[in-house]
Amino acid sequence: MKYLENHCFVKILSNLNRSIPSLSLLFQPTATRKLEVDGIRSKFPNKIPVIIESYQREKYLPPLDKTKFLVPQELTMTQFVTIIRNRMALLPTQAFYLLINNTGLSSMSLTMAQMYRDHQDDDGFLYMTYASQEMFGSASA
Repeated sequence: MKYLENHCFVKILSNLNRSIPSLSLLFQPTATRKLEVDGIRSKFPNKIPVIIESYQREKYLPPLDKTKFLVPQELTMTQFVTIIRNRMALLPTQAFYLLINNTGLSSMSLTMAQMYRDHQDDDGFLYMTYASQEMFGSASA
């Protein structure tokens, strides 16, 4: 935890968030997104470009203020989830899951570099979706 308190562990791409909303990014040609990632990776070779969005039917978790992050490659998924939980100001009782490429959960002990190596998209971004536990089933009244 000391690492989380004393180091700048996530740099938000606020200029990118202002100029290109994440949904419009998805509608850009893959070549354009690749060029963007190439520029980011050349400036910050030890950072992983990550896009995090809410699950499309999410009802219970608050929205993130930003969707694009530059994350140090040595950060573990546990540390990254802690950062996202803090950004959303979740209560300890609120469940929260990060899906990788909208398909599944990852091991929390993996580093961001391992996640990027195994799950990066063709455009170079690592896509994650956050959701509450209700996405796994429906609540009956």
